[in-house]
Amino acid sequence: MTKIIVFTDIHFCVEHLDHEINPVTRLEDGLRHALKYNADADHIIITGDLTHKGGIGSYELLKQSLEKFDVSFELMIGNHDHRENFLSVFPETPVSENGHVQRIIDTDTHRLILLDTLDGPPYDYPLSHRGMLCEKRLAWLDEQLASAGNLPVVIFMHHHPHDVGFRAMDTIQLVNSDEFYAVLARHKNVQHISCGHVHRTISGSHRGIPFSVFKSTVGQMPMIFNSMDFHAETNEPPAYGIINLGMHGVTVHTEDYGLTDLDVFL
Repeated sequence: MTKIIVFTDIHFCVEHLDHEINPVTRLEDGLRHALKYNADADHIIITGDLTHKGGIGSYELLKQSLEKFDVSFELMIGNHDHRENFLSVFPETPVSENGHVQRIIDTDTHRLILLDTLDGPPYDYPLSHRGMLCEKRLAWLDEQLASAGNLPVVIFMHHHPHDVGFRAMDTIQLVNSDEFYAVLARHKNVQHISCGHVHRTISGSHRGIPFSVFKSTVGQMPMIFNSMDFHAETNEPPAYGIINLGMHGVTVHTEDYGLTDLDVFL
């Protein structure tokens, strides 16, 4: 079995360190929790919105924070990120031949595909808060699905590729979802899709493919479906995801860390 820990939407920002919700404290608390109770994890993936404003100083702050932990991380980018600034601070991050922050990881039972859905440059906010897979990225995805052989595939991406019921966030989902799902339909080997972006725990299936959306480590989207307030958030407990991959499929858990003292059960 392969165990994957998933964090998302960590929103590091040097200007937010004195806020009630400190993004550095929230992530570091979550990582300590995950590494204590899931020490057998094979991968830790952070699926985008690494920073809030995409500034180099915020990426440097993230690097300092991650260096406190003696593990490796798979870093992805989202709509609040800046690809060039990110790569200037994390130059060792694998990229595709066209410079996108995406890669594959093959396990004993699955192929993991980490997709770059950032619609930029130019970083024309708020328009570029939506997700986009350009022709080059769709072609790259097509190649990775075709070459997976007998391995079923799990896709990790920042933006959700279909409606999830939150009116505001659904307007900035992956805008070319039809093209995305057309690529998947050609191969029929995608077993699960993991996303962030919405700041809520959501699961279901779309076009026959199961998906999971995980909560942020900072503020969460209020459970009000018809609001068009993109900035609304509640100080609910942060969470990380736990994905177990085995020869018979995918199991997904979410952990609202800090709610329960798990030591009393050990």
